[in-house]
Parts: sequence; structure tokens; C-alpha cells
Amino acid sequence: MSSLSSSIQESTSISSPSNKEGHEAAKPLNSPARVIAASLVGTTIEFYDFYVYATAAVLVFPKLFFPATNKTAALMASFAIFGAAMVARPIGAVFFGHMGDKYGRKTTLVTSLLTMGIATFIIGFLPTYSHIGVIAPIFLLLLRLTQGFALGGEWSGAALVATENAPANKRAWYGTFPQLGAPLGFIVANGLFLIINFALPHPESSLLQSEAFLSWGWRIPFVFSAVMVAIGLWVRLKLVESEAFKKAQKQGAIVKMPLADTLRHHFKAVVLGTFAMLATYVLFYFMTTFSLTYGTAATSGSPSGLGISYTDFVLMQIFGVIFFGIFTLISGPLADVMGRRKLLLIVTVAIIAFGLLFPFFLDGRGGQSSTVWFAESFLVIGFTLMGFTFGPMGALLPELFPTNVRYTGSAIAYNVSSILGAALAPMVATALWSLAHGSTWLVGVYLAGSAVLTFVSLLFTRETKDMDYENDIAATEEIGL
Repeated sequence: MSSLSSSIQESTSISSPSNKEGHEAAKPLNSPARVIAASLVGTTIEFYDFYVYATAAVLVFPKLFFPATNKTAALMASFAIFGAAMVARPIGAVFFGHMGDKYGRKTTLVTSLLTMGIATFIIGFLPTYSHIGVIAPIFLLLLRLTQGFALGGEWSGAALVATENAPANKRAWYGTFPQLGAPLGFIVANGLFLIINFALPHPESSLLQSEAFLSWGWRIPFVFSAVMVAIGLWVRLKLVESEAFKKAQKQGAIVKMPLADTLRHHFKAVVLGTFAMLATYVLFYFMTTFSLTYGTAATSGSPSGLGISYTDFVLMQIFGVIFFGIFTLISGPLADVMGRRKLLLIVTVAIIAFGLLFPFFLDGRGGQSSTVWFAESFLVIGFTLMGFTFGPMGALLPELFPTNVRYTGSAIAYNVSSILGAALAPMVATALWSLAHGSTWLVGVYLAGSAVLTFVSLLFTRETKDMDYENDIAATEEIGL
């Protein structure tokens, strides 16, 4: 790790202009295009990996990595491993947060991206349950935990690269570019799965996967991630550290133990940030993972779904995700004008109402064409709300913390929320769906309840739009140096 860190730091010094006479400090070379590319590419890969795994968790892993005894139990087990990554993410947040606050954003971003890419690539070569028995899901779990560990530091670093290099009145706008990785990653991942599904169709039913797809086709998206990681590394190695981090270094304000300082002096911000993100996470995983499960489940059986073919439903999701991307970008300028807190309070109320309307959209009404129309309306509205709530988080969470613990604080809040919102959501939703005998009303109440907690958290959160972001550095006596 130390050798990697030193080599990356060396590349930073090479790409920075020299200051031979020691006069004026060299200005960072991070152009807006470089900042956007570096923050966007990593989160695109992050969400690409998530969607690839989430799709495989629905279509492939229950059939290939678990005993074929009970379909619901296999699906729950697959989602449990999916959720295990969220448990590993706070551990990664602590590790990479420590690196990011002590050694710099660039080194940390490169390391997290490389770790994540290797784990995803190896999943594409795993033997299945029929080949090595129970060891197969154990290997899958270990690699999923590695993914989660790496992802624990990815988002915060990308958000800091964007916001610490942004003009003061455009931080939320710049902060939407890491968030834009979510819809882009969805389109790339699911588009690739669709192409493979078209190329390897099941001879009898579009609701089923062919033997070729289950044998080797599903592995292609995991292996393809290596190409995306290589591009991401190339972009990030060209970054220069932000002025905010350099100022903390010059003032001798680098924290020896960022985690301890964060929990000692900024615990309230961690709690508020965690619950401010809760509704976003629950909505996100409902709109992607649960909706795919429910939409493609048969109309008969336990529990019943909408019976839409996988190909059709993913195309419906991709159409909805276009709205996700558009309104993620729109949310940035709005948050810069209105303020992060005010915009998020309004959107959270809309999420509460949306959750209570789940049965109206999803419980089936009329013929199949009517069912598809209501399902598409559900996806468009849900993904629009997702854009409005997810976009401002790229600015809000980092702004809750001073520069010298910003990576650690925002990473912990973001990733602890992933446990409360994301790790539990797929399993809880599946259980509530089954408990309600195929209805989605309990699932919607779960989302609404999560949004209520977010609304309360936002009420106690300060507005951060006009803070002095670059010079917000905790005093050395406060951090015990």
C-alpha cells in the first residue's frame, strides 16, 4: 500500500507546476473537465458494479450459487449476500476515510477503484454450486465483501474531488456529477445484460434465461468491468490535490486519527447525515432491485408479481432512469439557489406520498397493457424523485464536515446509511411483499416510514449552501495536535 501511495504522490508532483523560487504557490491543474471526468468515471463504475451484481442476484445467483430447494429462500439468500456488501462499506469508509484525510484524495480514489475492479472481475470467473458446492456462495460472499469495502471509500472521494474543486456558488452543481454515475452505470450495466439476453434467448419463454446465459453469458458484464476500471485509473492518475486539502496540510491541521476526531467532535453531523440519506437509499434500491424482482415475477405463485418479461421490464427501467439522470442534473442548480435543506425537505414529503401510493401503481389493474402503463408511470415518478433527492447529497454530506475530517465524516454517514437503507431494503421488501400475499402496500409503507425519518433529520440539519468550504478547517487545538 505504501509503495502504491508513494508512486501516486510522485505522479502528482510531476503533474504539478514547479515553484522553484518559492514565490507564489502553484495553482492546481484540475480543469473543470478533468474534475467532472474523475468524479464521474469512478461512481459510474461503482454503480455499474452494483447493477451488474443486483441483476445477477435476481436472475442468476439464486439458480447457480444456492441449492435449488426453495425459490424464495434462494432469492433471499442471494439478496443477503448482496446486502453483506453494505455491512462492509462502513469498514471501508473508515479505512479509506483515514487515507483520504491523512494522505490525500487522489491516492485513496485510485486505491479504492483498483480494489473494487479486481473483486468484480474475479466474480466473472467463479465456479458455481454444482461444481464446488457450498464453497461457491462463500467465495461469492468474500468477493462481495471486498466490493463493499472498496465502495466504502469510492463515493466520498469522488464527491470531494467534485466539490473541493468547484466554484463556491456551484458546489451542488459540481456535486451532481458523481451522482450522475448512478443512472449512467445503470444504463451501461443493464444495456449490456440486455444485449447478452438478446444474443442468448431462451427458446421457450422470455421470462426465463437460456442455458448459455446461465452457463457463461452472465459472466461477461463482470469481466467487462476491467475495461472501465482501466479507463478510470487513467483519468484519476492525472488529478492534482485540491486547494482545500493543501491548505489543511500547510496549516498542520492533518488529523492523526480522523475516525476518533470525527466521532468525538462531529458525531451529530454523522447521525444527521446518515438519516438524511436514508430515504434516498431505500428508494434507490426499491426502484432498481425490488422493482425488477416484482415486475418480472409471475402473476401466479407466492408471492405474485406483474409477469412482465425481463427484457421488457429492463427497457421500462432504462426509460425511467433517463428521468433519474435529467433530474439529478437539474437538482444541482436548484440546490445552489434554494439551498440543499429546503429542496430535500420538499422532495422527502413527495417520497412519503409516493410510498403510500405503491398499491395504486403496482397491484395490477385491468389488462396487461394497463399494468405495464401503471408500472412505467411508477418507474418514471420514482426515478424522478430519485434524481431530486440523490443529486444534492453530493454537496450536502461533505459540507457537514471540515476539510480535515471531510472524507471520513461523509464516508461514514453515506455508508452507515447504506446498511440501514440498502442492506435491509431488498430482504425486508421481499418479506413484506410475501406477507401481504403479493400486494405492495407494506413495501410502500416501509419507504414512507424511512422518508419520515429523513424528514426529521433534515429539520435538525443546518443549511450549508453559503459555508466557506475551502477554509472550513478544524482548529489544531480542537483536533488535539
